[in-house]
Amino acid sequence: MRKLCLLAALVSPFACAQVVSVETNSLMRLPNATSTLQLERLEVADYGTLLIPPNVTEVSVGELHLGREARIAIVPSENALELKVNRAELSEGSQITARGAPGTYLKAARAGRNLNLQIKALTAPLLSVDARGGAGAPGFVGLDGANGQAPGCTWGQAGRGADGSNGSDGQPGAPGALVRLAVPQDYPAEQIKVQVEGGAGGLAGPGGKPGAGGKAKGCLIYKADGGKSGKPGADGQPGPAGAAGAVTVQRL
Repeated sequence: MRKLCLLAALVSPFACAQVVSVETNSLMRLPNATSTLQLERLEVADYGTLLIPPNVTEVSVGELHLGREARIAIVPSENALELKVNRAELSEGSQITARGAPGTYLKAARAGRNLNLQIKALTAPLLSVDARGGAGAPGFVGLDGANGQAPGCTWGQAGRGADGSNGSDGQPGAPGALVRLAVPQDYPAEQIKVQVEGGAGGLAGPGGKPGAGGKAKGCLIYKADGGKSGKPGADGQPGPAGAAGAVTVQRL
């Protein structure tokens, strides 16, 4: 049987049909050896999480069961994901997430992953999908100003502290995803919750601190006054929020 599965994987874009179970309070990642997966049954127990990697673009499931607070977490990608389910039973608090990733100082925020979700038979108190964009990266903190030089007893005055540099602006939030749902005709619309808001803009970078002026110094002949402190740098501006995605609901 194992040889037959291997042969099928080589000649077909579908992996062999199989049963995948995620235990309570645990995390499992689907294999990323193929872009298309076919599962007879997928069960995620209470508080468990199943990760769908970015290179997987199509998952077909015969029977899906999500326990209480269970998650299917879809990793961000430029490619949309097709998730097709014949029968689904979703418990309270369960969710399918396709959220974008927050930005960092080295990487821009990522958009929510576009999702085409089809469920032919659905039993659930709530069908919850979160496909919001990632929050923008915060602005850089301004550099602190240098301290002024202390005066000498035979020359000059105390140096003035340097001004702090301005903080940079926060980066834009990423867009929300495009989500297309196909659900049974009799599933109540009020039990469908899809979030596709754009990510929040990055926080403003705070301005740098002012440099302190040179300290006063008492000398044998005279006293040298201390120098003035510099000015603090200005804070940057918060980044703009990302654009909202869109939701389309089709009845089967």
